[in-house]
Amino acid sequence: MDIPDAVLEKNAADSFVMLGSSDIADVRYITGFTTTDQIVYIRKRGERGVIIVSQMELSRALAEAECAVMTRAEAGLLDILKTEKDRWKALAAMIAGLSGSAVLVPAWFPVILARELERYGSVVVDRGTIEEMRAKKTQREIEYIKNVQAVTESAMDRAITLIRNSKARDGVLYLENSPLTSENVRTAIHAALLESGCIPSDTIVSCGSESGMPHARGSGPLREDEPIVIDIFPRDEQTGYYSDMSRTVCKGEPSREIREMYAAVLEAQTLASHTIRAGVTGADVHQAVVDLFSEKGYPTGKTGFVHNLGHGVGLDVHELPSVGPGGGELSVGNVITNEPGLYIPDLGGIRLEDIGAVTGTGFDCFTHFPKELIL
Repeated sequence: MDIPDAVLEKNAADSFVMLGSSDIADVRYITGFTTTDQIVYIRKRGERGVIIVSQMELSRALAEAECAVMTRAEAGLLDILKTEKDRWKALAAMIAGLSGSAVLVPAWFPVILARELERYGSVVVDRGTIEEMRAKKTQREIEYIKNVQAVTESAMDRAITLIRNSKARDGVLYLENSPLTSENVRTAIHAALLESGCIPSDTIVSCGSESGMPHARGSGPLREDEPIVIDIFPRDEQTGYYSDMSRTVCKGEPSREIREMYAAVLEAQTLASHTIRAGVTGADVHQAVVDLFSEKGYPTGKTGFVHNLGHGVGLDVHELPSVGPGGGELSVGNVITNEPGLYIPDLGGIRLEDIGAVTGTGFDCFTHFPKELIL
């Protein structure tokens, strides 16, 4: 995958340059190479992109990278370091010798290196070209995300089974002789994910009033008759791709207010799934849900519906496109979430989240896990 020549021409640039590890999604996407080391990527106009790696990484880079590869010695860095001891100045000299006098860099490019490169020519900041490229998934990427989603559903099933099998004592859920806590359920989710090669992060298991805060991780004993929001967004360790999924359940008898909120959120999610298609804007899909909630008496803003309807998912768990105010036109190949929610302080929250691909005629949902409030 390479930055198009047209982008370089538009910005009057000779080359596109990045510096970073594959923990940066743009680097992994363009190079296809995974490493915790900092690598330099240079894509010169009319030429294939190249990554510059340490000698230790050479053989693996040659086997895995989706671009050309050279070592730091071949790029001239070791010779430069014989006379230039400042790391950033040495890197700039190496890059300038390979890239030409006008370079285009991403917004997250190190400022200190950009300043050193300006000694050799112009540096122009790119306005999200790679992010826009990443927003349209190939069939291979879609399969990667589907695979992660299947693992996510298995982890969700393990979590909900624990809650389903619990018994209430004095309003607290117990599993055998111990209280069932957010931490217990989160640990079970993480174990299921790790067993299947996925890496968990900040998994949400929040109950009662905590569920009224959309991203509260949750802690302590889970309680009878109260909503429990579970939000799982793991990354596949091998491919680097994420999925994202939420369910809300209750062990016992939720209040009338919670049941009505759940029904409204489920209706909103159904409406959104029927509205999503290529050519419709993310802002319009979001507004359709805002209007539905308004008709049912739920506000949008500080309480009620307090977040975007959805977001893109890929090598980052939150990426383009936005399905919210200001969200642009959706395109075939976008993979997005559909996650309406309602949050009332001191009462609790409801969130239902599916993931799927935008098509020319609708929304190809990858999520097949059931939606049931009462266990």
